[in-house]
Amino acid sequence: MSEFRHRLAQDRALRDAALALFKADLAFIRTDLKDKGVGARLATRMGEGTRDMVDDAVDYAESNKGKVAAVIAAAILWFARRPIRDGLVRLLGDGKD
Repeated sequence: MSEFRHRLAQDRALRDAALALFKADLAFIRTDLKDKGVGARLATRMGEGTRDMVDDAVDYAESNKGKVAAVIAAAILWFARRPIRDGLVRLLGDGKD
């Protein structure tokens, strides 16, 4: 029975140490949240994420200038397709002569 009591004492010591660690972490989190609220933290994280995404996009654009230029040209042509078509119809005629 002595081995059982020894094991029980060890387990209780581990439990108490884990509880003390948890309480210390919880106190740290509460103090940290008082200093800077959840909303401010969320805004900071979103700003950092956006900044990282823009940096990645700039790096990609710098290393793939031809592809980026082709996509931009395609987008411009897509949005200007009706005015271009109308201009060509006026220039070449509507073909109903």
